[in-house]
Amino acid sequence: MHTTYRLDAPVLLLRTAQRVHSPVMQQTTRIYEELQRYAHGDAAWTGMYDRFVARLAALEAGNSAPRPGTTFPDLHLPDHLGRYRSLAEIRAASPVVLSFVRGTWCPFCRAELADWSDHLAALRAAGGQLVVVVGEISGGADRVHAALGEEAIVLCDVDHGAALDLGLAHHVGTELLRRYLDAGLNLTDVYGTDSGILPIPATFLLDQTAMVREAFVDPDFRVRARAETMVEALRQL
Repeated sequence: MHTTYRLDAPVLLLRTAQRVHSPVMQQTTRIYEELQRYAHGDAAWTGMYDRFVARLAALEAGNSAPRPGTTFPDLHLPDHLGRYRSLAEIRAASPVVLSFVRGTWCPFCRAELADWSDHLAALRAAGGQLVVVVGEISGGADRVHAALGEEAIVLCDVDHGAALDLGLAHHVGTELLRRYLDAGLNLTDVYGTDSGILPIPATFLLDQTAMVREAFVDPDFRVRARAETMVEALRQL
């Protein structure tokens, strides 16, 4: 039932996000554009991504994440304003589409957020709520919220604690760390920790009892669930 996509074209920075923490956003945008240039025009960079994803697949990264038919654990995380929110409290009002993203520096996450921005009205009409979890510090949750608007809830997973608990985290590896640094991306600055941990992007559809109805988890961070597919799954509940 899942539909996935790969990025084949540049994704522009959402205009609303440009107004949030502008100095940090300008740096993030430069990094994003550099990574996007590498991702679309450098065979060595693409090959490194392929090797990285193959390593994660061999390690069965993401295989222990919640699956359809299981109960999703409750989360207690701060939102973009620093207010602690409970996932149980959020889903009590309506079913939830819960998405873990790497951050606004990632071109593939930008594409996913843009996709959701186009489908938030349909999600709301179907009776659902979007919750996005991101580990970025220094206004990262603010930038995601600005990209999506008030229709979405954005939670900050400091130190990737929730992602680790859910089996949605992995070490980036020395090769990719070095290439990111060469492109101007220091993950220590982005996440406030030198652990070298990144979340595995994942999307879950949770009903009001916390049961997982749909789960999309792929160690290939270039592949994401389509928003319209998750909205249609919600309509079928």
